[in-house]
Amino acid sequence: MTPPPWEVLSSRTVVRDRWIELRADAVRDSKGNVLDPFYSLSYPDWVQVVAITPADELVLVRQYRHGARAWVLELPAGAIDASDADECAAAARELREETGYTAAEYRSVGALSPNTATHRNLSRAVLALNAAPTHPTAHEAGEDITVELWPIPRVLAGLRDGLLPQAMHVSALLLALNAAGRLDLRLKDAP
Repeated sequence: MTPPPWEVLSSRTVVRDRWIELRADAVRDSKGNVLDPFYSLSYPDWVQVVAITPADELVLVRQYRHGARAWVLELPAGAIDASDADECAAAARELREETGYTAAEYRSVGALSPNTATHRNLSRAVLALNAAPTHPTAHEAGEDITVELWPIPRVLAGLRDGLLPQAMHVSALLLALNAAGRLDLRLKDAP
């Protein structure tokens, strides 16, 4: 039998702005221990776009990430806005804004928690097929982005070496390639 959820004894907002809410809760766990403060982070849900071109390349972005203090290669991604109808609409918007690409088809392929211990939002993976450049980019302040096209096998070969250092982007890539029939995630028999 699963124990009941932790009891929230009190809760206060430490920080709230347009991107994040940091809450400090006093909670009682299932064994009766009181943890105070227990921090949790609320963000809007995020979307990662796995865009594949007709030439079988991934549309990737290289951008400066201040948390890592480095320029990193990533999938096009961003927050799902309240005005977005769903994650596919958000994916289409983010892909167009960050890269200038649009796709013939968008397919939602999974939703995962970035960190079940502290995050309340979901990270959603969207597959975008037959992506092509159709628009100028529309970068927001803080988006210092260049677009790069990479062959799928080269990206997969570089995952172990940290080619895509963002863990949520790696999981989105694997889910999307599996949904596209390009990667088999079934367990093989033991040797």
